[in-house]
Amino acid sequence: MANQDDSDDLGLAAAYAVSTPDDSRQLYARWAASYDDDFVDRNGYVYHLNVVEAFLADGGGPRGPILDVGCGTGVVGQAIRARGDQVIDGIDISPEMLARAAAKRTEDGQPIYRKLIEADLTTTLDLPTDHYHGVISTGTFTHGHLGPEPLAELIRIAAAGARFAIGVNGEHWRALAFDRWFEARVVEGLITEPTFHQVVVYEAMEGEHGDDRAMVARFTVR
Repeated sequence: MANQDDSDDLGLAAAYAVSTPDDSRQLYARWAASYDDDFVDRNGYVYHLNVVEAFLADGGGPRGPILDVGCGTGVVGQAIRARGDQVIDGIDISPEMLARAAAKRTEDGQPIYRKLIEADLTTTLDLPTDHYHGVISTGTFTHGHLGPEPLAELIRIAAAGARFAIGVNGEHWRALAFDRWFEARVVEGLITEPTFHQVVVYEAMEGEHGDDRAMVARFTVR
C-alpha cells in the first residue's frame, strides 16, 4: 500500500489544489511521465474502471463515437477498448498527458484513440454539435476546480440518445451544486432523469484520500 510520502501523493496533493486551467497544465506536465506507474498502479486507482463498467452497462457501447473527457494518459480508453471494438476520441488540457494516451495500443497494436484533442473545458469546444454517441469522464470533476458548467458544452456536442457517465468527487457534489444543475437540465428537457451511485476511487491508498468516493451520474441526451 502507498503511504503519504510517496511521490504520487505529492502529485495528488497538488491536483486537489488546482484552481485554474494553467494550474492543471503545469501539474500534468510534471506528472504525465509517472502518472500510470506512480499513481494508478501504486494506489490501486479503480475509479476509471468503475465508471467504465457503469457506462457500458448502460448501453454506452458501439453505436457511434465516444468522447473520453479529461482522458489524461488514456486509462479510460484502454479499459473501454479492452471490452470491445469502440471508436473513442479523447480530450484533455495537457499535451503531455495526451502524448502518453497517443502511445497506448490495443492488444492487436491499434491506437486506443481515433483522435486526441487538446482543449480547455472552460471554453467553447471546437467540436461539432450532435456528434458523439457516448460521453464518459473520470477525474475531470474531481479536484473542485470545475463545477458543472462545462457539462452544457458536452451535452451540445452529443447526439440525441447519447449515453453519459460522469464521475464527480463526492465532496464537491453538493458543494458545487452538481445535484441542482442536473435537476435544472431535466426540467429544461435536455436530459433524462439521471441515476446516481457512489463508487470507490482507490483500493490501495492510505492517508487522507484513501476512502475517497465519487458520484457517477448516468443519463441520456434528449
